[in-house]
Amino acid sequence: MHRALTYLRLLLASLLAVGGLALGAGPAAAADNGTWSVFPVPSAPNSKAVTPDRQYFYLEAAPGATVHDKVSVANLSDRPMTFQLYGADAYNTPRDGGFALRAADQKQTGVGAWTHLGRSTLTVAPHTRTDVPFTITVPAGAEPGDHPGAVVALDTAVEATSTSGHVAVGIKRAVGARIYLRVSGPAVPAVSIRDLRIDRSSPLVPGLGASRATIHYTLVNRGNVTIHPKLVLSAKGWIGGTVLSTGPTDLGVDLLPGQQVQLSAAWPHPPQFDHVSLTVSVSGSDASAGAGAGFLAVPWFLVGLVVLLLVAALLLARWLRGRRRRPQPGSGGGKPVRVGAAA
Repeated sequence: MHRALTYLRLLLASLLAVGGLALGAGPAAAADNGTWSVFPVPSAPNSKAVTPDRQYFYLEAAPGATVHDKVSVANLSDRPMTFQLYGADAYNTPRDGGFALRAADQKQTGVGAWTHLGRSTLTVAPHTRTDVPFTITVPAGAEPGDHPGAVVALDTAVEATSTSGHVAVGIKRAVGARIYLRVSGPAVPAVSIRDLRIDRSSPLVPGLGASRATIHYTLVNRGNVTIHPKLVLSAKGWIGGTVLSTGPTDLGVDLLPGQQVQLSAAWPHPPQFDHVSLTVSVSGSDASAGAGAGFLAVPWFLVGLVVLLLVAALLLARWLRGRRRRPQPGSGGGKPVRVGAAA
């Protein structure tokens, strides 16, 4: 019974572990995890190389058209490997904007649903590669613009490890070759900034420590093309003038159409005593947007201490003034004495 329960947990954990596939946002020569790689077939005919000369699939098609290509799966290990092949839609991870892919058991609505592979399962011998043809059939009513996705090779073997409590956890690994498909038609780049806020920390007394701030915002791609945004920050204060100014900074994110991502930027030394107006601007792929926020930087501890001292000084002055007005003993105060001549 215990073995059956452990095996059931293993299978459930395996299904949950393949809930999504995240790929790094930066450029790479191939989707490669060190054991196997997936990439477009080399352009040289009859090439047997296990390394690619094309980074990704860059394809373009009109609505209703079909494109043909081939994907290579290279086994870099010393044992045969069996893979499940499928097309997947891409999306941005909400927290960092990473390029991620839908799992095999998730619903595909874009390029993942339009991709049809020549084989759904594939066994590759050690240190060799196998090429698999595929087609992408674009629906007649497909919206113009970018439709990103990937061809994914999922290792059918379950990697199991034992955790505390003798519960086995199963993991299936997958690697995908990115597809950047553009459907012909008007390109509409559009981006917006939402939920801008500033988290700050500062010392109790200005000058006796460092102040820090973190700028949080949500970037939304409202257009139909992928945007590679750059960030510009500027801030002005009533007292200090320009207190922050940065040049265009590459965010390292390919923001896909219809996606949004929560980002942040560090502000190492914001003013400790000023009224500050901050402007956040992003631009990329002929799209731009801006948003503003402000804050009042006041050393409240020091202000409270000054107010307390002022109140104490006023109370002391009032007490001293009342003390001066009070009659002193032997100063002739009391009932007056009548003096007259004796009869």
